[in-house]
Amino acid sequence: MKKYENIAYGITLTILIYLVSVYLNETIHLPIEFISPSFILHSSMGTLSIISLYIFKDSINYNISVPEFRKIIRPILFGLLVTVLANSSMNIAIKFLGENIEEHPLITSMSAIQVFIFVFIYASIAEELLFRGVLLNFLEPLKKIGFNFFKRKISLSVLISALAFGLGHLVLVFTGVQAAFLVRVVVFTTLLGIVAGYYQEKYDNNAYAIIVHMAGNSIGVIGVLLMNSDA
Repeated sequence: MKKYENIAYGITLTILIYLVSVYLNETIHLPIEFISPSFILHSSMGTLSIISLYIFKDSINYNISVPEFRKIIRPILFGLLVTVLANSSMNIAIKFLGENIEEHPLITSMSAIQVFIFVFIYASIAEELLFRGVLLNFLEPLKKIGFNFFKRKISLSVLISALAFGLGHLVLVFTGVQAAFLVRVVVFTTLLGIVAGYYQEKYDNNAYAIIVHMAGNSIGVIGVLLMNSDA
């Protein structure tokens, strides 16, 4: 494929996988109480992403491997830092505007073990397979375009995949959350996506994006543990 065809294929493929996954999640309901409401969404997203990566393995440079421990400390710390700062600042802004601060509907409806399995692990892997594994790799021709932020280059490919990742969380509108919550989630996940994409491009390894995502989602696990301890 030519480089611009790669970009078009990647964006189209990502949109299709996302829409199919959302449709299946809204259509299929498993009668198992322990299973997360987003299980079908992330199962479809992960499966279709893996199939796509296999089909287009000769057209894109996809790599996933176990990283060295010493190299994952900074990605984890930056993932945590972005999560805390983004959510804290957005919560302050929401309070200032006189709106109520909502909790994530999945977080409040699940136990700590469910959040650990379906959010910390499952969602982190499935979403990164799509938005960084598929989309970011297809956007590689845009890697050379970007800007420096605190001596770190943030490429256009990273920005686009991060924005797509953030907008992908608009699916939460189906849960009945308020507009302020949606804005907060989109801003936070977009910023987290920038960190995830940056480290994936730096090390050419999808595992780094998954690790950053898990670091961000770990706050949800901690939140549930704290809520349960107060109960």
